[in-house]
Amino acid sequence: MCRWLVLLAVACSAVSQTDTAAGRKIFESQCALCHGQTGGGGRGPALNRPKLEKAPDDEALRRVISNGFDREMPGAWQLNPREVANVAGYVRSLGAIPPEPLTGDSMRGARIFSTKGCSGCHIVAGKGEGFGPELSDIGARRSASWLRQTVRRPADSLPDTFQYIAAVTASGETVRGIRVNEDTFTIQLKDARNRFHSFRKAELKELRRLPHETPMPAYEGQLNAAELEDLVAYLAGLRGKS
Repeated sequence: MCRWLVLLAVACSAVSQTDTAAGRKIFESQCALCHGQTGGGGRGPALNRPKLEKAPDDEALRRVISNGFDREMPGAWQLNPREVANVAGYVRSLGAIPPEPLTGDSMRGARIFSTKGCSGCHIVAGKGEGFGPELSDIGARRSASWLRQTVRRPADSLPDTFQYIAAVTASGETVRGIRVNEDTFTIQLKDARNRFHSFRKAELKELRRLPHETPMPAYEGQLNAAELEDLVAYLAGLRGKS
């Protein structure tokens, strides 16, 4: 019994004390083939995110590494508990946003967020509308410099998959919206009122893709320097549930 307790204590210590440098070496040699050298994804999903769908906490992440899941990912049976913990620690570091000095006041930034009507497009902590992306944990996913740039000129930060579309119906009505889904014959859009529209392409008079356009207004020149920093401080502090 005493020997079993000693082994358990050693295993727990191995899990609680992680060596991310050692974890990185194992990751690069055994995980990067599927997940990319820096966790950006490939055959396997991207891991450079603060939240992982199949590993919401550290214990779950270690379990996924050790046991794998379904046929998508084999278990790392060859790793001991310390090595598993080291890999998990390194994976968590991939999604960490390094702290940056913030000069703004987050409380004033929250008021700016409200007065500018940002909740009309963005959800924060369950409040607001979902036309634009949810911002409840944006501070954990994006750096302050990215937030600052996006507030000033949102069209410069659009993801590759984003498309703003103008669909002109046979009757001449123009519907603008964000592309939700598309195949060879149809396209689905979501407009600024959160209404969904589905069109058969052959029945449209015109289908215009609007590159470098976004329904989010640019606030460059609309906010002074202090207001911008206050808003960035507020957004950087949105990190979801603790």
